[in-house]
Amino acid sequence: MTLRVYNTMARAKQEFVPREEGRVSIYTCGPTVYNHIHIGNARTFLSFDVIRRYLEYRGFDVKFVQNVTDVDDKIINRANEEGRRASEVAAEYTEAFIAAMRALGVEDPTVRPKATETIPEMIALIERLISGGHAYESGGDVYFSVRSFPGYGKLSGRDVDEMENQARIEPDSRKRDPLDFALWKSAKPGEPHWPSPWGEGRPGWHIECSAMSEMEFGLPFDIHGGGSDLIFPHHENEIAQSEAATGVTFANYWLHGGMLQVDSEKMSKSLGNFLLLKDVLEAYPVPVIRLLMLQTHYRSSLDYSTDRLDEAATAYERISNMVRLARWAQSRPPAVEGAPEVERQALERARTSTQERFAAEMDDDFNTAGALGAVFDLVRQANGFMSEHEAALSAADLAVLGTAADLVTELVGVLGVPLDTSAQGPALPAGVVTLAVELAGYDGTDAAEAAEALLTLRASARAERDWTRADAVRDGLAALGVTVADTATGARVTIGGV
Repeated sequence: MTLRVYNTMARAKQEFVPREEGRVSIYTCGPTVYNHIHIGNARTFLSFDVIRRYLEYRGFDVKFVQNVTDVDDKIINRANEEGRRASEVAAEYTEAFIAAMRALGVEDPTVRPKATETIPEMIALIERLISGGHAYESGGDVYFSVRSFPGYGKLSGRDVDEMENQARIEPDSRKRDPLDFALWKSAKPGEPHWPSPWGEGRPGWHIECSAMSEMEFGLPFDIHGGGSDLIFPHHENEIAQSEAATGVTFANYWLHGGMLQVDSEKMSKSLGNFLLLKDVLEAYPVPVIRLLMLQTHYRSSLDYSTDRLDEAATAYERISNMVRLARWAQSRPPAVEGAPEVERQALERARTSTQERFAAEMDDDFNTAGALGAVFDLVRQANGFMSEHEAALSAADLAVLGTAADLVTELVGVLGVPLDTSAQGPALPAGVVTLAVELAGYDGTDAAEAAEALLTLRASARAERDWTRADAVRDGLAALGVTVADTATGARVTIGGV
């Protein structure tokens, strides 16, 4: 199958052909480390983690580079507010970022260059731009001359003349043109600085990514990624710098992730809906957060809400329960007579088609929403098969169920979603004990034992046709998020349903 990606530069989906067969080079813009990252940042980093995972699943050797901007106005401002050195602030939040990414299940990049460790490469690139007539020094600052690069605006689709009409000229600007942007900033009192041919100073924001990507890959490399908010001016400026300096294409494919909203509103501190990833990680399991984000295509806007997280939690348990029940069935002796051959073959065909659909969806610009849809269809069919024939599953039935469970585990693993398939499943809520005390006279403290006591009470009540007591057990458990599943071999409890 052909892998196609949406290239922002082309404004269309294109067949993905790496510059080197079997190898893929990816550069994504990392964080500016002045605070903990919010969930909008996390969504972008997670999206490219999944893209990387799928390319590796497809057999590519992926070199994934993600920078850390550890010198910047925001870092300096925070350091001044807190009476600390900028390097201390940057070190603290770099460590926090790495910890949060690992907690979210995002794999470490192959290389994580820092701006402060790449100053010589940035200076060398700036010198090349000056010598080529694309940059100039002005009072210790160095600016890129936007009009010296005819292709400026090609990524964002903006016209230079229109941009000039909209630009506001600063009163004491050292720029020759209001559109020009800083490559090097002269030192100010109390700010971090480094020696350069133009005096003490520090790099501008845009130059670091150009220097780092060329240093790590050479040009052109395969994929440049980031959030759609970086298209202009950051990525536009990267292209101008790199292509003006080298005369070759900077990156072959540009992939951009959509923005995240909270309860259908733009996330902002003023609205009180600004959510840090570290806080969300304390409230919800990682697989549920990942599943929520992957149920929307990475280029589309994602609406984040607690209701959608709860729905993702239910979906996650549905997948986990299917695999868990299949494993449980495999642990029991097989029946001599099992399901009809035609039904077993239907499940096997569903397994095969799921694998094909998953690959087709992911090959279509990494459509995780469609890929998960294929997985859910197999989960539904496998659950129906087990519900219908659980009392009599033959060795052949169990083999097909086993391969279905293996495939589900494999495919969601490609998306970085680990399943909880332990025999007991996730811990039952403590409220199950309280309910068992009230309804069944249970006098212990173990939630699993309490659930068994409730199921025993329910079975007895059903046998006596005491539907009020039986329903009280079922409804009480349902209020706690616990579902009673009636099977041919008896009732069981599951978290979130099957």
